[in-house]
Amino acid sequence: MKNALDKFYAFVQTPLRLRSRIVLALLVVPLLLAFTAPLWNISMTAPQYPQGLEIDIFAHKVEGGRDGADIQEINTLNHYIGMAPIDRAALSDLDWIPFAIGVLMILTLRVAAIGNVSALIDLAVMTFYFSLFSLGRFVYKLYVLGHNLDPRAPVTVEPFMPAVFGTKQIANFTVTSLPRLATIYMGIFATGVAALTIWHLWAGRRDARRAGR
Repeated sequence: MKNALDKFYAFVQTPLRLRSRIVLALLVVPLLLAFTAPLWNISMTAPQYPQGLEIDIFAHKVEGGRDGADIQEINTLNHYIGMAPIDRAALSDLDWIPFAIGVLMILTLRVAAIGNVSALIDLAVMTFYFSLFSLGRFVYKLYVLGHNLDPRAPVTVEPFMPAVFGTKQIANFTVTSLPRLATIYMGIFATGVAALTIWHLWAGRRDARRAGR
């Protein structure tokens, strides 16, 4: 057992191969692009809004359709049921996302330049944690918006969970919530880091078996 652990510890100190470093450097590009597109889109349609209302959630801002007019209309509707306005202040828990993306970019470039297998594993773990935590906070924030309703609102509705992924009927509105291009960019990054990590672990195990023959 001790011998196996010693071999594993020695393996994780192995410098990354050149092609892995190149792939890691290229994976920074989708992270950069994540700032240029929305992470998530929420759209609403109803008989009185046949053209629909839309909100795009970016890493650094919240933007409504029709040059911002949609978000004002949605917040007017939310006021009648006692829901807090949907704006950057309401989604302030997401303010850390641009910072976290920047940290991931710096760490990825560092691993690409001077990293070893251990640093790659650390990067993969941090990427997984960031992805899971950011999605969890987004879901929690939507839950809070749908459940912390003002009881003095003109229209009384039961607390509800807004749509997170897919389509949901809320009163006479059909609400659709789906990831957008920035989430795909971040998914490409996370998948690339995970694939590189798995490949290095597999290659290390293969090489160890060959050496043991």
